[in-house]
Amino acid sequence: MNTSIVNLYQLASKEERLIIGLMSGTSLDGLDIALCRIKGAGDQTEVELLNFICKDYDQSFRDQVREVFAKRDVDQQTLCGLHAHIALVHADLILEALKDWGLKAADIDLIASHGQTVYHAPQSLTGDRSLPNSTLQLGDGDHIAVKTGIITLSDFRQKHLAAGGEGAPLAAYGDYLLFSSPKENRILLNIGGISNFTFLPKKGSTMEAYATDLGPGNTMMNQFMFKHYGQEMDKDATIAKQGSIHQTLLAELEYEEFLNLPFPKTTGPELFNLDYLEQKIEDADLISIQPEDAMATLNAFSAQTIIKGIEKATAGLDDFQLYVSGGGLHNPLLIEQIATAFPDKVQSFEVLGINPDAKEACLFAILANESVAGNPENVQNIQDSPAVCMGKISMPY
Repeated sequence: MNTSIVNLYQLASKEERLIIGLMSGTSLDGLDIALCRIKGAGDQTEVELLNFICKDYDQSFRDQVREVFAKRDVDQQTLCGLHAHIALVHADLILEALKDWGLKAADIDLIASHGQTVYHAPQSLTGDRSLPNSTLQLGDGDHIAVKTGIITLSDFRQKHLAAGGEGAPLAAYGDYLLFSSPKENRILLNIGGISNFTFLPKKGSTMEAYATDLGPGNTMMNQFMFKHYGQEMDKDATIAKQGSIHQTLLAELEYEEFLNLPFPKTTGPELFNLDYLEQKIEDADLISIQPEDAMATLNAFSAQTIIKGIEKATAGLDDFQLYVSGGGLHNPLLIEQIATAFPDKVQSFEVLGINPDAKEACLFAILANESVAGNPENVQNIQDSPAVCMGKISMPY
């Protein structure tokens, strides 16, 4: 029998596994690397975050990815080459992290690699019924497995699509297994490039858990900052705080069919991007708007999208708590608006025992754990989410 198959069988039978979870989001700031010790599976899953680091991308790498990111028309040779290149960059960053932590590849059981999303195309977003729901994440699992010497699970979203889902959001699976509470209803809000949340009803409730995208999180603000200020983000909301919200532009930004669709739903920077903003500015006849006012308005747009989405999800439900993770947690102006809308309900995800910056990487480690040691029945009670185990397995040799 192939030695890698033997190793996979043996690690699936272990009481606990060391799994590295990876996440590279639409902000393109770097690769989140989370080293997790995971015991059990299903509702018996226990996760301990042993180490976490975000390895920054250099500017040339960001520029390469931006050549194909969220664009309908791209150079096929560049797209093809990036599938391997991104994987090799990620593999190098994993090896650097292991060295930083004093570990060897042989110490790690699995890598769970999300890859880099470059296009997300569910029918609900494209309107094209001639093609199925689709999404594309670059970063080939075989390249990661061979370069690191560690069995790698990747391309998680494809099984979700194949089983009838839209490929996103996947957070519901790990959230449901780890953070469902017998004491309270929970909204687990993640503010990445796109904002999304998982609704977890109190255990024993007749309500169903589900996850949904809401709309823009950081992506439009980041793109605007890069174009107008040459910066990757509005650190500490410095620029947005200098501006004033333009109510006419805000109303134009909020005039979008997606925002009124029922939950669950999914979207991406294919819709919410600088082209979207510039069209809305033109529609509002605001070509001369000051950049700081545009930033203040974008910040409010993300905040209002999140607030209205959560109000919709919790209508008639007073008993809930809101836990926040993702890069948007570090935007004080954004969080202030959300906290004002939900007094005494907003907390950092850290109070649930996991570094909020590491949460998404940890969740992919959990998905990998379920694929090798779990069962699809463990996640069968999530609304509109197929009960599947996800991730393609790549052997190092």
